[in-house]
Amino acid sequence: MTRHSASFGRRALALPLGVAVVSALAFLPGTAAAKADAPSAPAAQRAKAEGSAMSYVVNVRAGHGGWAAKYVKKAIAKAGGEVVIAYDQIGVIVAHSSDPDFAKKIRQVKGVQSAGATRTAPLSAQSSDDIDAARPLSAKEARAAAGSAADGQDELEPLQWDLPAIKADQAHKESLGSSKVTVGVLDSGVDDTHPDIAPNFDRNASASCLGGVPTQKDNAWRPVPKESDHGMHVAGTIAAAKNGTGVTGVAPGVKVASLKVAEPATGLYYTEAVVCGFVWAAEHGVDVTNSSYYTDPWLFNCRTDDDQRALVDAVGRASRYAERKGAVNVAAAGNAKTDLAQEEIVDKSSPNDSTPVERTIKTADCFDLPSQLPGVVTVSSTGAKGLKSSFSNYGKGVIDITAPGGDSTAFQKPQPPATSGLILSTLPGGKFGYKAGTSMASPHAAGVAALIKSAHPKASAARVKALLYRQADAVACTDPYDIDGDGKVDAVCEGGKNHNGFYGVGMIDALDAVRK
Repeated sequence: MTRHSASFGRRALALPLGVAVVSALAFLPGTAAAKADAPSAPAAQRAKAEGSAMSYVVNVRAGHGGWAAKYVKKAIAKAGGEVVIAYDQIGVIVAHSSDPDFAKKIRQVKGVQSAGATRTAPLSAQSSDDIDAARPLSAKEARAAAGSAADGQDELEPLQWDLPAIKADQAHKESLGSSKVTVGVLDSGVDDTHPDIAPNFDRNASASCLGGVPTQKDNAWRPVPKESDHGMHVAGTIAAAKNGTGVTGVAPGVKVASLKVAEPATGLYYTEAVVCGFVWAAEHGVDVTNSSYYTDPWLFNCRTDDDQRALVDAVGRASRYAERKGAVNVAAAGNAKTDLAQEEIVDKSSPNDSTPVERTIKTADCFDLPSQLPGVVTVSSTGAKGLKSSFSNYGKGVIDITAPGGDSTAFQKPQPPATSGLILSTLPGGKFGYKAGTSMASPHAAGVAALIKSAHPKASAARVKALLYRQADAVACTDPYDIDGDGKVDAVCEGGKNHNGFYGVGMIDALDAVRK
């Protein structure tokens, strides 16, 4: 994924290991401005004033024979815009315009409920912001793991402490999941030629959604050279095949689809691509989606800002549509070790595609997209000792459930034969490597949701989520929480054993998923 130098550290995670580690893309409450009148507009206006095209989402009144959409499409042209694609089923139109007043004009059009720029940098002015590489698995580690693998284990499974942490190793003795269930990975792309991914890849449900327009041409869902390997790591955690070699996924019998929503050059996840990903998933039989990112360029999107309100509306409509079509949407909570339940949060990282402006957001008005949208399962991260990961965001009433996402080996060292406190999974080109973050926790939960769907093929999304929560193993607050052992409390957990700010309703349970 991309690395943002944001104070919230949502994309790249530096752990005290002397090792580069890619973290999860996360989600936080919202994006208000430090000054109520200063959020997105100034940066967007500066970019638009240069005369370069900007991208917008225009949200219209759905239904009523589609008259609003038809009327608005014509109005977009009159306002100096061009319709790129229209998702009439949810009333979201993606448009481009070089007119700096486009959004202001189109908001006045009858039938338009909200409209806003999806970025603050022009379409032609994006710069590279590549992430740090994952730590690759060494040949020595691979040989050692293969030598300790028990009968029925894949060669590298002994290094995957995360599987027994959620009882997945026991679950696999009873079920690997159904090939009729598909998990859609909204991310940076998946290499379907990898030997651990190829057996379980769903080509029909895969597409690139860059720019908001879906395409399957030329295997567009794959990562390109030098692009982030984030999506590939996520996919392996969910559904790496149990085939005697490599690693094992949480649900190694289900299908995985690639919905490419991160731009290769920047690693940024813009609204139009995210909307496309959810809609495509909804209409191509995807049962579970995983979103290990936050929607750029705003760490939080605030309804008090005209542009950001439109982004909340658009992504919200798309995620709800996917859920109505039967998909369970799972998302990462973020890596800023921040209490997301507090009333105000200082955001120094937004917008991350131009010049960030420090602002204080009110969490009642501002949302991380898509993790804090209604209906989305928000996942915190734990390490090898079962404690909240040092980096994981938390918050009572925000975190729904927890799952292994790894942590510094110095903080949470796994039991042998595992050697690293990070999560081992697939990388492009047939490789394997370690990463840590709530990005790694979320796909564990998505995998368990896929196991539940496999056991209950006719279950609605709401039913699958209910079972996911009901089957979770309650985890009491860690109190005091001093993860680095320096004698100082690093975070305060609020709530009881059955529901709290660190672990939500508890740790996901893969064994119960296949048994109950």
